[in-house]
Amino acid sequence: MRILVVEDEHRIAQSIKKGLELERYVVDVAYTGTEGYDMASAESYDVVILDRMLPEMDGITICKSLRQENNHVLILLLTAKSQTSDKVDGLNAGADDYLTKPFSFEELLARIRALSRRPSKMLQSVLKVADLELIAETFEVRRDHKPIQLSSKEYALLEYMMRHPNTTLTKQQLIDRVWNYESDILPNTIEVYIKNLRGKIDAPFKNKPPLIQTVRGFGYKIGDNV
Repeated sequence: MRILVVEDEHRIAQSIKKGLELERYVVDVAYTGTEGYDMASAESYDVVILDRMLPEMDGITICKSLRQENNHVLILLLTAKSQTSDKVDGLNAGADDYLTKPFSFEELLARIRALSRRPSKMLQSVLKVADLELIAETFEVRRDHKPIQLSSKEYALLEYMMRHPNTTLTKQQLIDRVWNYESDILPNTIEVYIKNLRGKIDAPFKNKPPLIQTVRGFGYKIGDNV
């Protein structure tokens, strides 16, 4: 899952980013409203964590602008205002949920997970391709009932591919969804990670058909009918 954090307080923003990355989310950060709006408009995110009070462009305006553009990304609004009218303003502007500052990271994480389970997003918590299974809430991966240990980036790459089974994904698509906005990733990096995934998912199961395939000239795909 890819998340954008729009928060002008650098300490809070970096704390949220670090915590979410430990939970294996891909996280970008913007420190002004204008930067956050531009990133949310141009990039594809699953959730935007949006502070209400921002320099240049406030969170309410960002919400309204994104919704007017038919951008249906899930928005969690952070607000230091606890008045009911302030919360209503945020929800009416298009936010999906709100969280009042100060908050615990555990509550923030629970709100993100609750948002991701909403039917409109259809983010399944258990993904299956043939006998390969990924359980998103516990980060478990198994094939033929045998556990597979993956690094954070290997897991994120596999999760994205499994959410798009039997679909050819280009190297750039994989870079955009698995690495954050600031990462300087070369296409060769994808080749290395795909090789590592094959070494863990396909190579040990020689009596099983390989699930990860190269589509020459286009990219990669995972599926049981490749």
